[in-house]
Amino acid sequence: MPKFTKGHKRRAPAVTKASAPRAIGDLLARKTPALSQIDDQRARQTFWRSWLASHLPDILAAHLTGAVERDGALTLFVDSSAWAARLRYALRELEPGIRAARAGVVSVAVRVLPRT
Repeated sequence: MPKFTKGHKRRAPAVTKASAPRAIGDLLARKTPALSQIDDQRARQTFWRSWLASHLPDILAAHLTGAVERDGALTLFVDSSAWAARLRYALRELEPGIRAARAGVVSVAVRVLPRT
């Protein structure tokens, strides 16, 4: 069998000088389109959670698991179907207030999303 010499081995790729490492906080502080969209969605969720907590009874607000506003539709999530039915009845009184809080909201839906 022939012996392999060093000349047949592949050479390691040339190492290029990279820029200095950056802190994650610096990278996240930049406003890229994806990050700004996520930040806007988080701000809307925070707004709706605080608004609903102040307008709903405490026991009902405790079962709220999420709120998503997208394309004029507000979707509220609760942890069980029983609480979803109670929230639907409570929202009948609150819908004018919801539309007054954000003019772009056209519809409000309730869905079940259990806590993880």
